[in-house]
Amino acid sequence: MTTDAASMDTLRAQVDRSLREFVERQLPTPVDEELEPLRTAAHELLSGGKRLRPAFCYWGWRGAGGTDVPEIFTAAASLELLQASALVHDDVMDKSDLRRGMPAAHRRFQTLHEKSGWHGSAEQFGEGVAILLGNLLLIWSGEMWRTSGLPARSLAAAQPVHDHMRTELMCGQYLDLLEQAHGEGTFESALRVALFKSGKYSVEQPLRLGLVLAAGERAPWVDELCEGYGTRVGIAFQLRDDILGVFGDPAQTGKPAGDDLREGKRTMLVARTLAAASPAAAATVRRLLGDPALDEQGVTTLRDIIDGTGALQECEDLIGDYLGEALASLEQAPITAEARAALAELAIAATSRTT
Repeated sequence: MTTDAASMDTLRAQVDRSLREFVERQLPTPVDEELEPLRTAAHELLSGGKRLRPAFCYWGWRGAGGTDVPEIFTAAASLELLQASALVHDDVMDKSDLRRGMPAAHRRFQTLHEKSGWHGSAEQFGEGVAILLGNLLLIWSGEMWRTSGLPARSLAAAQPVHDHMRTELMCGQYLDLLEQAHGEGTFESALRVALFKSGKYSVEQPLRLGLVLAAGERAPWVDELCEGYGTRVGIAFQLRDDILGVFGDPAQTGKPAGDDLREGKRTMLVARTLAAASPAAAATVRRLLGDPALDEQGVTTLRDIIDGTGALQECEDLIGDYLGEALASLEQAPITAEARAALAELAIAATSRTT
């Protein structure tokens, strides 16, 4: 890589600074004492994460000839606000207790209500505040994007991509709820949810944003790269997330072991398991999946079934296949050599991560 290209550590530091400075400016100064918990919650939520979405956006920008300017870090950092918004709302819908090792936003504000001795339902208060916090983060993501300082022409070219990405995310959240309500799904339906809810806005669309920002247009080769590389990395990314949701180490993931099982997530991993399981094993999966009181033994039982059906290995193999296809597609793209190398590294990091 050339000396002016940002390493992952440098990129992360730039994104962190941009987020910190932006959030500090958003609430009235001095901050009203009663609003301080909102800003504190936002700061703490934004302090974690791998910064993969900004990285894909940044390297799309670099790949299409963009220079290493502060404004691109600000624009890319806005994607972390969108991600934070989705996480807050996701935790409310899933009734998750933890996020990145800390209380989920709705639990955090539920506890505030309980400790303060306020009137009404503490649980309802917590969920209500979390919805508002998620909305606030969503609003801020658009504002940070628009005020990044990049040329108006670049932002105008990429705005349709930005708009479409947010719509896809919300549709994905709905499809996720629908999949769980149906109670039974195929690998293909789980894949559709994964793509809309996570894969596209985690990899494909951030990459497309960076490419279009720099290129000034959505050229055919941009879509070819985003679909050939971005979509495949996005699917592999979500498959890895499915595996971590069942087999991940809580010390690394920041969530209790088997939390996806308690939440009844109808993932690609679960779909493969049900398709391959014996009638008795499938009945056990259906009985235990989605039980909020699922204990350690129940988690172990489901893990053993998932592993025993071959579903775990099949998903691992699929990750390898998608990654290989993505890297092959990357080799054909008309982008800079440094971006090609960085995107290859990012694809491997995104699909082999432990958190």
